[in-house]
Amino acid sequence: MLRGDERLDYLLAEDMKIIQSPSVFAFSLDAVLLANFVYVPIQKGNLVDLCTGNGVIPLLLSKRTKGNIIGVEIQEKIYDMAKRSVQYNQLEEQIKIIHGDIKDMPAYLGHSKFDVVTCNPPYFPTPNQEEINKNEHFAIARHEIYCTLEDVIRVSSQLLKQGGKAAFVHRPERLLDIVTLMRQYRLEPKRLRFIYPKEGKEANTILIEGMKDGNKGLKILPPLVVYEQNGEYTSELKHILYGE
Repeated sequence: MLRGDERLDYLLAEDMKIIQSPSVFAFSLDAVLLANFVYVPIQKGNLVDLCTGNGVIPLLLSKRTKGNIIGVEIQEKIYDMAKRSVQYNQLEEQIKIIHGDIKDMPAYLGHSKFDVVTCNPPYFPTPNQEEINKNEHFAIARHEIYCTLEDVIRVSSQLLKQGGKAAFVHRPERLLDIVTLMRQYRLEPKRLRFIYPKEGKEANTILIEGMKDGNKGLKILPPLVVYEQNGEYTSELKHILYGE
């Protein structure tokens, strides 16, 4: 199952394991928060996770829905890790991992076919060549090399059925860009949550969900604080991560 410097890590509160590697961008808390935040149909439905990385969001969503889940990853090495993690957890019947560019997915998977789209996209503008050369896997995961924010939102809208939900995790400084692009591509923002590292600190992450062709009306959810002042996770974070 494992290759090179790969290892099997427990997937937090879930009774699953995931293949990770120190030389490849591992999943972050952002992905876990997005998988917990997004609306999912419980019994059936079609879900797709764009920029899926090593497949952490599809694996986590499989505990919340019986629907069919697709993960899309452009980097072949990370796609292969995600595919083997699905196999290890014996979820091949529910989760399919595709090696491809998200921009090709509306033509490949079909327009207006999905109930839910999730994405933990690259957050930062394209770096210089020197940064890319340091670690290509990290650079692609963090920077808009293969897809921009607009690509992510446009593709999400194309894939979604009318009334379907799209959920993203991103940085607060991009909030106005995100809302502007969501409305441009018929995804009406419906739920927004700010994530704070500690009480008294500025928010450093946002979770936002929109509905395709939805009515106007945005709910601002209660803030989520990650750490207590003593450095321990807050009780809500512990519940999300470990089920405590």
